Amino acid sequence: MTFQPSNLELQALSVLRHQGPSTVSAVLEHLPDGKIRAYTTALSVLQSLAKKGLVKKTRSGRADVYDLAGPQVESLRRATREFVTNAFGNRLGEAVVYLISTGRLTPEEKTNIERKLEQHKPMAAKAKTTKKAAAKAPAKKAVAKAPAKKAAAPKAPAKKTVAKAAKKAAPAKKVAKAAKKAAPAKKAAAAKKAAPAKKAAPAKKAAAKKAAPVKKAGK
Repeated sequence: MTFQPSNLELQALSVLRHQGPSTVSAVLEHLPDGKIRAYTTALSVLQSLAKKGLVKKTRSGRADVYDLAGPQVESLRRATREFVTNAFGNRLGEAVVYLISTGRLTPEEKTNIERKLEQHKPMAAKAKTTKKAAAKAPAKKAVAKAPAKKAAAPKAPAKKTVAKAAKKAAPAKKVAKAAKKAAPAKKAAAAKKAAPAKKAAPAKKAAAKKAAPVKKAGK
């Protein structure tokens, strides 16, 4: 679990960060605000930091020595964020300008600040590019989906056309079936009509036989 140090605890941490391992008396002497405090005040601050896991205590002779328990980046980042938010309304540029104007910078500090500003430029440009890409991404998806829906729409009429064609073909199939059933009936009717003609042929032969003796009598 991470704890946020108080203002006095941050001062004690800054002493350990710059002076290295220190006794209670050394921390009390180098507190940045320069206020006069009792030894017990500095001791209680360091003991509180030890309980929070931000500093560690070792024994050196008859004195206790305190040192940072690890990197204090996260604690400093939260404290700085709160300071910029509360004092400057989250305006980082305004806070930086104000901080620079409150004192004098050493050549080394000035060089470090310039280096950080140079590193900040590509980071800012990358952030803008990422935001633009995120803004364009939904538009591309919308364009891609629109044609798909329009292309799917014409499929419905095709199904209706097939259904209509099937309905039109149905009567034709019924007519063909009826024609097949009527064919035997037509054949049967034709056969019946032809039958009397065949029967009439023997009758003609009989008439011819009867007429033959009459011709002999005439001779």
